[in-house]
Amino acid sequence: MGCRGYFVTGTDTDCGKTEITLGLMRRLQSSGYSVLGMKPIASGSEQTVDGLRNADALRIQQQASVCVDYELVNPYAFAPPIAPHLAAAQAGVEMDLGRIEACYRELARQADYVLVEGVGGWRVPLSSRFAVSDLAVALNLPVILVVGLRLGCINHGLLSAEAIEMAGAELAGWVANLSDPSMREPRDNLATLQQRIPAPLLGFIPHLDPPSPEAMVAAGLRMPDGGPT
Repeated sequence: MGCRGYFVTGTDTDCGKTEITLGLMRRLQSSGYSVLGMKPIASGSEQTVDGLRNADALRIQQQASVCVDYELVNPYAFAPPIAPHLAAAQAGVEMDLGRIEACYRELARQADYVLVEGVGGWRVPLSSRFAVSDLAVALNLPVILVVGLRLGCINHGLLSAEAIEMAGAELAGWVANLSDPSMREPRDNLATLQQRIPAPLLGFIPHLDPPSPEAMVAAGLRMPDGGPT
């Protein structure tokens, strides 16, 4: 089987993209597949003796089935925790889709599956010329949308699903992640989203403290149809 991949995006920042990405990696690994992950662009990184390192990208690297260089997992790391196009401008860096595609191809050569986590939401700018949505389309990957369940999630979820379809990408499925444990009527909000998002629900993840890939799998996180369940 050739390498398969998915692009994980979200309704906004802090909706749980990294946790869901790690959970999906674990789900695939539990089915016997070799899996690598990628967070191509990360702002909010710490300076180390090895260079800038992002905590989420390091977790994705550590979850991998195969040991790979950090630079393949996270080719663009920026220090300030701000919008990536602003961080890149401050660093004097022009992000290149071709470089990200090359890193993805190298990862895909080494595993059965590669999970690529976007930054922020679907329409977050990456430069004056392209956005997260353009990256997913360039990689030609089906998209998994993470909807952070909190006040406003219905609007954010529906707009994101519509934007993914309008970009010509395949919405393979979506995950409802209870990012706000104090949210009122989460299951009613979930039902509303299920009625209106034209893609399968891959899991309703309760608020987990602490979250872990194993807890995500135990909560029922699954792959889209055609992938391991």
